[in-house]
Amino acid sequence: MEFLGTTQTASYCGPKKSYLFPEPVSTSTTQDSYQSYYLPGYRYLNSWRPSLFYRVSAVPTNSGEQGSMRISAPLRPPTILPSVRSALYARYSPHDWYQANTVQYKGSESCRHWAGRMNADSLRLMQDKNQLTQQTQDSTGRSLGQRLSDIDFWRSELTYELERLLTETRALETAKRRLECAADEAQRPLKVGQRYLILNVLVCLRVQLVLCSINRDAQHALERDLSDKNSAHFIDEKCYNLRNTSDSISFYHGVEKIDGTISVPETWAKFSDDNIRHSQNARANSIKLCEETENTLENVSEEMWKQFTDTNLAFTNRIAETADTKNKLQTHLAKTLQEIFQTENTIMLLERAIMAKECPLKVAQTRLEGRTRRPNVELCRDIPQFKLVNEVFTIDDTLQTLKLRLREAHDTLQLLVLNKARLEHDLSVKANSLFIDRKCMDMRKTFPSTPRLVGYT
Repeated sequence: MEFLGTTQTASYCGPKKSYLFPEPVSTSTTQDSYQSYYLPGYRYLNSWRPSLFYRVSAVPTNSGEQGSMRISAPLRPPTILPSVRSALYARYSPHDWYQANTVQYKGSESCRHWAGRMNADSLRLMQDKNQLTQQTQDSTGRSLGQRLSDIDFWRSELTYELERLLTETRALETAKRRLECAADEAQRPLKVGQRYLILNVLVCLRVQLVLCSINRDAQHALERDLSDKNSAHFIDEKCYNLRNTSDSISFYHGVEKIDGTISVPETWAKFSDDNIRHSQNARANSIKLCEETENTLENVSEEMWKQFTDTNLAFTNRIAETADTKNKLQTHLAKTLQEIFQTENTIMLLERAIMAKECPLKVAQTRLEGRTRRPNVELCRDIPQFKLVNEVFTIDDTLQTLKLRLREAHDTLQLLVLNKARLEHDLSVKANSLFIDRKCMDMRKTFPSTPRLVGYT
């Protein structure tokens, strides 16, 4: 910003710059147009700086001389407003005016020339882009048509495979029901051949349940893929039928920058092919299992009849063996009871014999104790003394022997009682086993027929 009253060197006093056309190069003519212009009486001052109010002032000195004056330096000119300045001089010359018009003519011709070229290039560009847009749209339409054909192909393949898988699943369900019926019919023979039935029929049932689960997974995969194909076909067909004159078209800014795809054509086709292959493998396993189920049911029926006959014979033999063993155990129990009675009598006699030896021992020990009171030299180790000591040791040894035999008799009695308890327990077990076997034989009077065993009701 410049202060008021400044000279023409201020920024707002110069000519305005044109930003549309380049500024013309200054020539000597322009410099000549700004030649110095002198007012009368002011030739030696700058022509562009008005000095209307310049004066030469005389300042008195301090030397004390009267009437003497000294010329001092001129004072700063007063401020001149811009509105007053324009009335003092002209800014441009006629040559500048003509040259400015020439520049305007040339600029106008250059703009018109550039605009003509731009219009021609724009027309050519629009034609090229229209042709490119039409080609791109046609190519996209052909791609959508090919995509619809591919979707139709995989839809037909998935539909065909799904129908075959449903057929095999129904066959597997039928075989499963036959196995369940066979298992129900074998509930009573299950008491006869439980282990074999578990290893055959129930194993087949479990395998069929697993295969049914696999078939359902394959079916769900096919149905989901087929549903996705139907949705994609509907969307692509709708996109294929869109035209430039359609009512449902609109702008979706930035949609081309969003990549929400999760597959490529190779993985897209491989996904459906994998689903079909998985379904084919499941169908092959179902067919194989149905054949194995049929063979298993027939083998189980034959084997169950064979096992029924063999088991009846084994039960008969086992009942006879159990009855014979029971009789032998009863004989041994009777003998054990007799031996227990005899051992108890022996124990009673041993106790009486021990009691009978106590009195002689008391007599001998009393004699020895009495002889210890003999005075002085009379305490002689004579023959009676030896006899009494020997008698005490003999009776004591006899008592020890009898007591040891009494303990052995008690131990033997305990063993006999324990053996008696084991025999009685074994007899009760044999009686229970015999009762159970005879009850099982009573339960084995009926058996399902062969058609029922193979699942036909």
